[in-house]
Amino acid sequence: MKLLNFLILWPARIANHFLWAGPLIARIAVGYVFMLTGWGKLQNLDRVTEYFTSLGIPAPHILAPFVSGLECFGGLLLIFGVLTRISAGGLAVTMIVAIITAKWAEVDSLHTLLGFEEATYFAVFTWLAICGGGNASLDYLLEQKLGRTR
Repeated sequence: MKLLNFLILWPARIANHFLWAGPLIARIAVGYVFMLTGWGKLQNLDRVTEYFTSLGIPAPHILAPFVSGLECFGGLLLIFGVLTRISAGGLAVTMIVAIITAKWAEVDSLHTLLGFEEATYFAVFTWLAICGGGNASLDYLLEQKLGRTR
């Protein structure tokens, strides 16, 4: 019993003091990457639209600026933890679309599928969409102001 206490309960007690850190680190890491790549896409919409067209994505003239903006501004919102669930949910959907349209032909196994960086981003975005921005987010402060407690 002492071994289980040491291996399971003690680390859980320590981790409880740092529950704010996981979502914060995830938000900053993926938010920064997507803010920059989205900004780059917004600066080169013609090329992004051509690429979307080559992938067979419908309405590329509408979806290219939409996805580029979602990546840029959704990433920025994630960094600050504002509208985290909405931003992360939208970005998770874009990762599904990216895998299906740009990577699916390469998938020959679960190992290959889960090896795509898009799959990792999908996992992080899904976690943030479900769990929210955490206690170190502006969402949390707004929830407190609106009277919602965790």
